[in-house]
Amino acid sequence: MAMLTPAERAAVGRAARQRAPRSAHADFAPDPDRPDPVDVLEQQAAGRLTELLPIRYGRMAESPFRFYRGAAAVMAADLAGTPDSGLRTQLCGDCHMMNFGLFGSPERNLLFDLNDFDETLPGPWEWDVKRLVASLAISGRDNGFCDDERAEIVRGAARSYRETMRYFATQRTLDVWYARVDEDRLRELADQDLRRRGRKALAEALEKARGRDSRQALDKLTELVDGEYRFVSDPPLVTPLSELMPRDEERAFEAMMAELIGQYALTLPSDRRHLLSQFHVVDMARKVVGVGSVGTRCWIVLLLGRDGSDPLVLQAKEAGESVLAPYAGPAEHRNQGERVVAGQRLMQAATDIFLGWTRVNGIDGRQRDFYVRQLRDWKGSTDPAEMVPRGMRTFGEVCAATLARAHARSGDRVAIGAYLGRGEVFDQAMVGFAERYADQNERDHRALLDAIAAGRLTAQSA
Repeated sequence: MAMLTPAERAAVGRAARQRAPRSAHADFAPDPDRPDPVDVLEQQAAGRLTELLPIRYGRMAESPFRFYRGAAAVMAADLAGTPDSGLRTQLCGDCHMMNFGLFGSPERNLLFDLNDFDETLPGPWEWDVKRLVASLAISGRDNGFCDDERAEIVRGAARSYRETMRYFATQRTLDVWYARVDEDRLRELADQDLRRRGRKALAEALEKARGRDSRQALDKLTELVDGEYRFVSDPPLVTPLSELMPRDEERAFEAMMAELIGQYALTLPSDRRHLLSQFHVVDMARKVVGVGSVGTRCWIVLLLGRDGSDPLVLQAKEAGESVLAPYAGPAEHRNQGERVVAGQRLMQAATDIFLGWTRVNGIDGRQRDFYVRQLRDWKGSTDPAEMVPRGMRTFGEVCAATLARAHARSGDRVAIGAYLGRGEVFDQAMVGFAERYADQNERDHRALLDAIAAGRLTAQSA
């Protein structure tokens, strides 16, 4: 099959400016028929665990940025009405700044990458970029940064995405695939851009991430009961099975989870399947994770290998349809867990060796899709509330460059790079969009607070 030359692909990208001028990306105005954001949240609640929903609303009520983290479905509808170039790639789908962080590669290197793919789906590359830059503006407002400081942060992120994409447009396909941001690169960036405080914070984050593994999860989340490790009860965040259901249902659930682990293992490569077979299940509990995911079913499973000093803690998380699907089209995978895993493998520089998926019948008779990974594998994140403007600018630039690398793996990097061009038109447009959407997010956050005050929704701190 004939393939376009790089020059022809670049021409496609430049021609896309007619469909969506780069300056047009600055625009955002809510559609007159825009759904009530609280209605959207209530629609998402269908099928979730009702007793956990107040935690979700409580977390989203804490600040405009916390609201934004849980409002991917609200923004998906808004993004569908914004200009796009017609160039598609695999999307993270929930590309805010807190969905980037540190994790361990199979080779035991510490990498920086995207780390949440619940909403991943092919779609317009602009949607991920816009969600990222809006998150920077919203977090900057929460931190009290002035207009000029926020503009510089967003402009730097957009510039980083554009320049990185244009760089990858000149690289060989295999070089793009092998590209990654590792610990050495992070330290190099810190030495260039950050003052002493920022470099110290990075060093501490790297050290902390290395300690977050299954051994640390065992120490923190379990205790010895009659010589057996059991998850410590910390409801509603961690709740053992015995506190969730009577004993007969507990036995049925344990059987279901055994089936889940067995079926999930079949989606692993043969060497990883053999590795998993050397562990046996010891205990399981329900866990509340994140902001937007609260209310979906998430189980943590403790397995032991040789002895009690040889733990593996897996997380099995329910996977539903991506919030992008009504606007970008349905996934090609019938199993939503497989959709998540396929998107993660395509976008991440390296993936968890235990990443897989399955579908099981619940004890209520309903089929549900899950994806499974290690609960902690050198996982590390940052706290935006502790960032100063210079630090957030550097962090945003690294996030944007990482996103460009992820998009370059699956999209036409030559066409996207040519569309973006050498100038700063797109960069400046992102400043306008980010501020306009931050305004909208504040109105949506207020709508949530009003719904809670009126008794329409119940919020709980946890």
